[in-house]
Amino acid sequence: MKIEHIALYVNDLETNKHFFETYFAAKSNQQYHNPKTGLRTYFLTFSDGARLELMSRPEMTEKEVALFLTGYTHLAFSLGSKKAVDQLTQRLADDGFKIVSGPRTTGDGYYESCILGPENNQIEITA
Repeated sequence: MKIEHIALYVNDLETNKHFFETYFAAKSNQQYHNPKTGLRTYFLTFSDGARLELMSRPEMTEKEVALFLTGYTHLAFSLGSKKAVDQLTQRLADDGFKIVSGPRTTGDGYYESCILGPENNQIEITA
């Protein structure tokens, strides 16, 4: 069994698509639009075959923005080396994204950093 994809509601599909294409080498399909419901989506595919569906629809509501809410917390991307984690974290910081933690070695042995993406969704970057 494998997870087929993860879905994320976002307000700005284009900004989020560009973010994952730019920093995580995602490849996007053509935007899907259901005119009846207003749903718009992109499926982003990463080099290992993992997929992320970005979704937006008119009736979405905002939830509280906090780092420690119950439910899904973050997406994690493994880059394969500490150097790659350091480089991408610095690039994201230079481009104005907030670094929540790291890069550092955690108590459970991961080398990681955590950043906030375009709509304050947490993204973990690991070695």
